[in-house]
Amino acid sequence: MLDIAPNPDQSQALNRRHHDWLSEIGGPDAGASVLPGVDKGKTMDIKRSGSQPSAKGPTDYFSGTVRVDAPFKGSEPARVGGATVTFEPGARTAWHTHPLGQTLIVLSGAGLVQREGGPIEPIRPGDIVWFAPGEKHWHGAAPTTAMSHIAIAEALDGKVVDWMEHVTDKQYGVWASISALRPEPMPQRRKAP
Repeated sequence: MLDIAPNPDQSQALNRRHHDWLSEIGGPDAGASVLPGVDKGKTMDIKRSGSQPSAKGPTDYFSGTVRVDAPFKGSEPARVGGATVTFEPGARTAWHTHPLGQTLIVLSGAGLVQREGGPIEPIRPGDIVWFAPGEKHWHGAAPTTAMSHIAIAEALDGKVVDWMEHVTDKQYGVWASISALRPEPMPQRRKAP
């Protein structure tokens, strides 16, 4: 049987090393307070998978079938928030902007992104997309393949997004017959030298 009883000497040594490491990177008071005025009583919060119901993407902001899961929002003073968004084939957002930009992390499937005036670009699992603050854009699934991504953005004065007009079928249809969106194998990671 494996003995997993705590070893007080080992715990003290680990705590000392952790404190020394924090001091090296953040000074002698590192870890004492994250930010002045922040409630030190707040602790880690875990939202368990499936603990929140899925929400249907509103038709005012999305075309096609879209599901929003696990929405999150940081506690003050954090301004970050986001969700996992799944687009069924052909589904997409309306044109929109974010006051502090947006990051997408593609989890599965094949999708499309476009910034105003730019070409429609394919996206696949592992891709990370950044839209600059105020950059008008849309994103969604490929015509024949669903796509899921994590969307992350920060609020400015309480506002995260400005929604605009829908992406028309004609605008989106440019990609309807392109076969370049077939899922590709993930690229091999390079080994560290």
